[in-house]
Amino acid sequence: MNSSQFGEGQTIPAKYTCQGENISPPLAWNGLPENTQSLVLIMDDPDAPVGTWVHWVLYNLSPALTGLPEGVATGGKEVADTQQGLNSWKKPGYGGPCPPNGTHRYFFRLYALDVMLNLKAAPTKQQILKAMQNHVLDQGELMGTYRKR
Repeated sequence: MNSSQFGEGQTIPAKYTCQGENISPPLAWNGLPENTQSLVLIMDDPDAPVGTWVHWVLYNLSPALTGLPEGVATGGKEVADTQQGLNSWKKPGYGGPCPPNGTHRYFFRLYALDVMLNLKAAPTKQQILKAMQNHVLDQGELMGTYRKR
């Protein structure tokens, strides 16, 4: 997985954080397994003082997608048939990096699944991870960092 706006281990531009427009960055991927039925995207921050903070959860993305444009689900752009889970603010949608102190790491993880997930509306990351068990065909990751200025 990659982004045209930052590379692996690089700083996420402020535009995509609470200090900017707070919109999701563009993401791209390729090489999904042939029998992929759906994709799950989870963005979280394991460096949060209260434990891992979930910033974004999307599930049942089409395997025909090769990425997501900037501003998905925050600026009125939706991806057809994609469902959103709850972030740590207990809301669906993207919440950008906003670390209270220091530099934090933000992991965008993409999972290729052999099933569509049948979940109640707005599940949590934990509910999605549980439903994904034994269905992950492959996964990719992009890590960016951010420190408030």
